Amino acid sequence: MSRLIDISLTISNALPVWPGDPSITLERVSDIDAGAAINMSRLDAGVHTGTHVDAPLHFIPHDLSVDELELDRFIGECQVIMLDGAGPITADELAAASIATTTERLLIKTSNSQWWQSNPETFNKDFRALHSSAARWIVERGIRLVGVDYLSVEAFEAEEHHPTHNILLGARVGVIEGLNLAQVEPGRYRLMCLPLKLKGSDGAPARAVLETLD
Repeated sequence: MSRLIDISLTISNALPVWPGDPSITLERVSDIDAGAAINMSRLDAGVHTGTHVDAPLHFIPHDLSVDELELDRFIGECQVIMLDGAGPITADELAAASIATTTERLLIKTSNSQWWQSNPETFNKDFRALHSSAARWIVERGIRLVGVDYLSVEAFEAEEHHPTHNILLGARVGVIEGLNLAQVEPGRYRLMCLPLKLKGSDGAPARAVLETLD
C-alpha cells in the first residue's frame, strides 16, 4: 500500500476559481491524433488556482514573493485535525482541538473537503475559514504553516482589511489553500508541498502530498 496521499486538487477547465480570478483554460494545442509530431498543451490560469501557496506579497505591498519563500516550512512533519461544525474557525475552537504543542505545520480538515468529492465544479461561498482570532492563535503558538481545505484561509465575507491573511502572512506563516483532505484521517504525517518558482509572483500553484508515518 502506498504511503503517499495526494492532497492536491486536479487542475481542469471545470475546477472552480475565486470569483473574479482568471478562469482556467487547459487546452491541447498540438495533437498527435490530428497529425502533429507531438502532444503539447497550454495552460492559462491565475496563480491562485487549485491547490496553491500564498506569498506575503499577496496582501502586503513590496513583501516577499513566492520565489523568495523558505521552502523548509513546506516540508516536514505536520498534524491534520478535523473540525466539525459551521461558520468561522475561532481561536477557542483551535484551543480545544488537541493540537500538540510540538506541531509546526497544521492542516485543517472541515466539511469543506466533502465538496471536492460531491460537488467539485461549483464554487461554494459558505466554506469554513479562519477568523482573525484563529490566525492570532496560530502565530502565538509558533505554528509555521497552516493549510486549509478550500480556496482561501479567510472567509468569503472577510473581516474588514482582511486581518486573517495579513496576520498570517505578516508573521511569515506559510499558507496553503485549496487542499483536498477528503481521504485523510486526523493524525500526524510528513507534508511535502512545493509551489512553482514564479519570479515576483504573489502566489503559485503547488503539488501537495502527505506521507504516512510508521
